[in-house]
Amino acid sequence: MISIKEMSDGVVFSIRVLPRSSRCEITGIQDNSLKLKITAPPVEGKANEECIRFLSGKLGIKKGQIKIKSGHKSKNKTVAISGINKEDIESIIPAE
Repeated sequence: MISIKEMSDGVVFSIRVLPRSSRCEITGIQDNSLKLKITAPPVEGKANEECIRFLSGKLGIKKGQIKIKSGHKSKNKTVAISGINKEDIESIIPAE
């Protein structure tokens, strides 16, 4: 299971991004992080933008509610999402 920290206004958790994949999808959990495959290349912030767009679509929230707190140039990122709770994140994790 991934480590999800609940804050007063939302949640903070880790993601591991695999850029240049054939499609965007959540593939499971790796090292306590939510593992995402995205199609964008890791160039000029395109992968970060696609991570935010993909997560907002999966969770049914606005892109402005999602912030990448750390790891802007890394495959391992920390994401903060406002207006949701731990159960919302757990609901998008595929069953193993």
